Amino acid sequence: MGCIPSKLAENKSLPLQVAENKLKPAYPGYGDFSILASETPFAASEVETLHELYRKLSTSIVKDGFIQKEELHFALFRNINRRNLFVDRVFDLFDVNKNGHIDFWEFVRSLSVFHPKTREAVKVKYAFKLYDLRHTGYIEREELKEMVLAMLNESDLTLSDDVVETIVDKTFVEADSKGDGRIDPEEWEEYVRKNPSVLKNMTLPYLLDLSQAFPSFVVNGETEESHL
Repeated sequence: MGCIPSKLAENKSLPLQVAENKLKPAYPGYGDFSILASETPFAASEVETLHELYRKLSTSIVKDGFIQKEELHFALFRNINRRNLFVDRVFDLFDVNKNGHIDFWEFVRSLSVFHPKTREAVKVKYAFKLYDLRHTGYIEREELKEMVLAMLNESDLTLSDDVVETIVDKTFVEADSKGDGRIDPEEWEEYVRKNPSVLKNMTLPYLLDLSQAFPSFVVNGETEESHL
């Protein structure tokens, strides 16, 4: 309840058009939806729809024309105060150039990974990066446990510590086929092949029909806290 936290109310805002203009030099052809359509499973008309979604999402909390982490959390949870490691990892991977926010090209290209028509091999590699929390090129047991807990939290499921440990142990033993205490990309690919449900979170069915994909907060263009 109350006002948006002060860290979100800092003077970061820029007129949306100014923010978009700043992107143009770094991305030749910016605004040409056909370019993004040729590089992703989205049609040009769908990229245009995503641009409208992006414009509204990128000004839902901080009006700077970029998607901030708080805005991505709000988009998924309708709550800027809720934290989730899975969403944090998704944000980090969307933020390809690591400048602390997501621009439109990063948004579309990264979102395309979750498209139902995207090849499974792409999803497998992307999922590996999600689990590789420490960027070592391997998935270690503690990283796996952290992600399992994050996904349980996302699903509002509460399991005892013993059950969680059992799930993590069973998964790790099965995936670490070389028995060296870590999961490499080759082992991960093999594990996912045997357990395709692991990729469940890597596909968003609604991306097949973007006309039905606009949540109410995008239509209204406001956060719940803006009324408080």
